[in-house]
This record gives sequence, C-alpha cells and structure tokens, in this order.
Amino acid sequence: MMDFRTAYFIKSAPSPKELTADFGAEVAFAGRSNAGKSTVLNALVGQKGLARTSRTPGRTQLINLFGLRDESRRLVDLPGYGYAKVPEAMRRRWGEALAAYFAERQSLAGVVIIMDIRHPLKETDRQMIEYAQDRQLPVLCLLNKADKLSQNEISKTVFALKKETSLATVHWLPFSGLRGSGVPQARVILDEWLGSGGLPYPPEHTEENDNPTADTAAPDAPTSDNLRTS
Repeated sequence: MMDFRTAYFIKSAPSPKELTADFGAEVAFAGRSNAGKSTVLNALVGQKGLARTSRTPGRTQLINLFGLRDESRRLVDLPGYGYAKVPEAMRRRWGEALAAYFAERQSLAGVVIIMDIRHPLKETDRQMIEYAQDRQLPVLCLLNKADKLSQNEISKTVFALKKETSLATVHWLPFSGLRGSGVPQARVILDEWLGSGGLPYPPEHTEENDNPTADTAAPDAPTSDNLRTS
C-alpha cells in the first residue's frame, strides 16, 4: 500500500500547460466549493495543512499538484465549482482550466468527486462524472460530512444514489474529513488507481512534439461553457 503520509506540495498552476510533465499516474479531486475538498485531502494524507482550507468557499483558484514519494504518483486538487459569489470572468477562466485538464492530461488515472452527503449530486457534480466517464476513467464519490447524519440517513442516501442507472459504475463512499471515517477504504481505491501502470516519462522535446496530430486529442472533451467553477 502506498504511504499517503508522504504527500508533499509540488506546485500550483493556472492551467495544465504549467503542470509537471504528463507521466506516471495521478488522481484528480473535484467538488463544489462548500463540500470540504481540502479537509478531505488532508484527511487522506494524514496531514492537517497540505491542502489549504479557507473560511470562504471558492478560494482554490489554481490547479494544485501534490506528489507521493516522488513526482511519478500525484494527487491533483482542481478548482472548486458551483459557488455563485465568484465573478463571472473568474468562473470562466477556471472552467477553461478544468476543460483543458480533462482533455489533455493523459496520466489521469481516476477522478474523486467530493460531495456534501446532505446535498449530493448537484448538476455540476453530474457534469464532472460525465467528463470522467467520457474518458472512461473510474469515479469515486466521497460523500463528505457523513458525521452530520445518522447511520440510517446515510444508508438511505447511498441506496438512493445507487439506484441511478446512469451512474452504475460510480463507487459511493460515505466519508467524514473531520472524523476520518472512510479514509482506509478510499486509500485502498486510490492505491489501486495509482499503482496500475502509469505513463512512461515523456521523450525529449523534438520538433514533432510541436505539431501534434488531431488523432492525439482526447475524445468528447468538456468545454468551459457548461461547467461553472469557483
């Protein structure tokens, strides 16, 4: 099992072009701005301050990259989405970054979507799942803040989500970033994704790399027009 406690910050970038080389394997974390994404990330790596939390939703404006042991295995903190108080121009800019990331990042091995279990599966959550499914990527939905509900309420929520036939391949996991429930199960899934192969380190830069053919583009890439980020 990979030691997630070795996680460390690599860099922040406004777009995929500024990220590290596209090799190895990485898992992306996405979620609405008030779903507790930073708290979830910190719980998974057993560190209190790796992913910075904010009292104001919508402050994650960059793509944040974290390494595990080395840069060949990475966790990617994507900008949060769905927060109305962010200016339209900023939402559009983040939407473009997310669209480019899903279209271009070939080392992406899986997507974790964080939701508030009390208000799961908003329209933007569905869009993120569709983007991952278009790339034929596995999806883990962490239903955060499960400590706010009774076990009976949790069971009813998960049962209702599993009835969605279009989401039959999605893995649903009740989670609490504050109490750490769900952390061991999530780590097992992430370990499997990150350990399944990965892209070799890219070849040295050549002139051919400057002229990629249309055949290399990712199919059905999302556009920034249909994803409102924050």
